[in-house]
Amino acid sequence: MAGPGGARPGAGRKPKDEENRIRDLMMPYSLDAIQCLANIVVSDKSKDTDKISASKIIIEYAYGKPKERVENDINITGVDFNIKEVFKVNNK
Repeated sequence: MAGPGGARPGAGRKPKDEENRIRDLMMPYSLDAIQCLANIVVSDKSKDTDKISASKIIIEYAYGKPKERVENDINITGVDFNIKEVFKVNNK
């Protein structure tokens, strides 16, 4: 078994040429894929969950995915300082 680090076969990001080749292969099917999503949204036979999923994909690609806000509340014991004081801005 190889040690940590170093180049490994198949590791890392695929070359840009490979991404371009795959994109070019998929391009002829993109309009059909969009139409399929649209059909799911408007079809009376589609389940509500499928309509929501298809709608979400369409909206995210049309308008961009909304930014996610992540909040953390971290309690550290044994450390005696106030983080708000560390980052306090002097407004004079």
